[in-house]
Parts: sequence; C-alpha cells; structure tokens
Amino acid sequence: MLTSPRICCLDLDTFFVSVERLLDPSLIGRPVIVGGRPGSRGVVTACSYEVRELGVHSGMSLTEAARLAPDAVYLPVRGDTYGRYSKQVREIVERYSPAVQTASIDEMFIDFSGCERLHRRPGDFGDDATILGVVRTITAAIRDEVGLPASAGIATSRKVAKVASGMAKPAGVLMIPAGAEARFLAPLPVRKLPGIGPVGDARLAELGIATLGELAATPFEELRPLFGAWAGEVLAGAQGRGSADISRDQPAFREHDESGDLLRSISNERTFREDTSDPRTVDAQLCGLCERVCWRARNRGVRARTITLKLRYADFETLSRSLTGAPTCSELEVYPAVKGLYQRARRRRTPIRLLGVALSNLVPIDAQLGLFEDARRLDRSLDAIRAKYGFDAVGRATGRLGAAARRMRRSGHA
Repeated sequence: MLTSPRICCLDLDTFFVSVERLLDPSLIGRPVIVGGRPGSRGVVTACSYEVRELGVHSGMSLTEAARLAPDAVYLPVRGDTYGRYSKQVREIVERYSPAVQTASIDEMFIDFSGCERLHRRPGDFGDDATILGVVRTITAAIRDEVGLPASAGIATSRKVAKVASGMAKPAGVLMIPAGAEARFLAPLPVRKLPGIGPVGDARLAELGIATLGELAATPFEELRPLFGAWAGEVLAGAQGRGSADISRDQPAFREHDESGDLLRSISNERTFREDTSDPRTVDAQLCGLCERVCWRARNRGVRARTITLKLRYADFETLSRSLTGAPTCSELEVYPAVKGLYQRARRRRTPIRLLGVALSNLVPIDAQLGLFEDARRLDRSLDAIRAKYGFDAVGRATGRLGAAARRMRRSGHA
C-alpha cells in the first residue's frame, strides 16, 4: 500500500544567536544582532526575536540596524563555530532517517516516507501521530544534547513543509496532513511561499492578489507574464502541490559544500569596512579569499579548471575576470592566478569596495595530479590543523600580515 510522502523541514531557530547564547548565557533575553559592529558596512546575518520586534531583519544593513536597535548587542559572525553545532544536529537527525538533505547551515530536509512502522510506538493513533512523535523526539534531542531550539514542519512536499516550519516557530512542530495543504496555505500572505520575493509580491499586489488562496485560484495565463517559466511551479506551490524529492534542494548557505559536488561553484567575497586602495590590504584579502575557496574545494574533494576574480569599485562599478587552465585546489597556484587577474582588471585609481574569488568548472580531486606535490602535502597539513581548531587557526603569511597591518592602523600604531 502506497503512503503519502512525509517530508520534514527542520529549522534551527535564530541559529547564530542561539549558539552565541549557548556560549554566553548572559545574552539570553537580550537583543542580539550577529553580523558585525553597529553602523559598519556589513549586513545583519542573524538577529534575535527581541530586535525583530523593532523592525530589524536578516540582510538589513548594520547601519540601519544600529538606527533601529542602538542598544542591541552586536557580534561578529563565527562561521567555523556555527558549523560544528550544525554538524552535531545533523548527527542526531541521522539516527532517525538515512534520507537527510542539508539546505543550509541551519536548515535540513528529512524524508520519513514509509518509516511509520519503523518508528511506531504503543498508543500511536495512526501514522500521522507516529511521524509527529518522532519529529518531536528529534527536536527534544537537539534541545537536550546540543542546547539549541528547533522548529519543524511536516507535509507532503518540501515547500509546504518549509512553510509549516516557519509557522511552528519558535520551537514548535506542525504537521499538515495529506489533503489539507491548500486549506493550510490559503489565508497566508503570498510572501510565505518559498520563491516569492519582494518583486513577485509587488507584482501580485498590482493584480489584487494578497493571499496564497487568491494566488491558487488565479488562472495560469495571468501568472505567466509575471513569472515566466516558473509560473506553473508557483501556481502548484500555492495550491499545496510540489516535489517531495529532497535530493534536489540547493544549499543556501555559502559555506555549505556537499562532498563530491561538481555542479555548484565555490565562491567567497568580502566587502571592506572602508573603501581601500592600499596594496597590502588588497593582497591580504585576495590571499585570504584564495585560502578559503581552496580549503572548501579540498573539503568537497574537487579541483577547479576556472578561477574568477570579482572586483567592485567604491562607485559600484563591478567587473569580473576569469582564467581557465589545469585543475587545482591549491592556493599556491590559485593566488598567483588571482593576482594576475587583479592586475589586469585594476585599471582605475578609484578605491575598492569589494573583492571576490570563485572556483568553477570542477573535476574530482583525483582526476589529475597537481604539479607541486610538496604543496599538496602542505595543504593537507593545514587542513588537518583547521579540522581540529577551525579555519582561522592557521593561514598564509600574506593574509595574516595584512590583517595585522589593518588592526594596527585602526588602533593608531601604524
């Protein structure tokens, strides 16, 4: 007998803030913003519910956040620290289902389809109760063993499960039974549906469509001019229909790398706190970016044929330059290539606002041996140190000296 798909979207509530509070309990109950110093040029990465009530949200500039929440506690992002906690959570989840797909550092999808007999307990009143019970067991284990709150939504598709997890916050579990999807979605604002952003929301508002129920009743022909090739998927989502295949979910967190993934490029970028023309600062940042993407490539088990530099000037002119050659995942090869791309791209004296480095056109790491076996041994040694102590525990001298010079200039000692 076939059963309906049972997809769970597990979301770690205000994950970065929750980790910071775990490390420093004095932050509990206080307004917290993770992203950087108040008023600096970055954006809010995460924020507590206390500051959300003031209008602060993820992606907002720290300058605007400081205006709305001047008394909040502002903290830098600690990616390596958060990653360790995310790994602990996944290890708990994998006790209950082998089908787990990481969507981002704080969100994952779990497929419980056909697992009712495996998890059935005495007293369960039907299959829905069984799956609801096991998901509650998972969130309780995450709370008790790791110390983090988690919310979860359960439904027959990924999109509805994700919406349900958002409605379950904070620290709740919500199941949408098969057949109840459209009724559950109907009163919700259209922005609740994954894939509809501010632009889509505004266009739908022009048609007088404010809720998912109204969207679900809209003829396909009226949606096609707004969403193009995606119109069918948007309409199906609003009607509660959608894919239950969790394997195709795309990681949303830039530091998440599935082992062996050859499809998605690897990139990191940095916006300077102040526009700069200082060669030492630029060199240090390029070196650091090369270290980061190469480290991620080695962790993924891939090498890149194509290296790309992204450069944005203070007036927001943005350009990119690429180079394709022999596959590599060593910064001893990537950094000189990036330096050459930068020298060819830098044709103006205007200060620089942002730099980025990307690796693409990927191949398995054993597809072709590198030219420098000594460099490969050094890479392995660095990676072993980082695996134990975190990425920032060790680095190339160029990147470290540049960072030290910046700290000295800010403190007035250079």
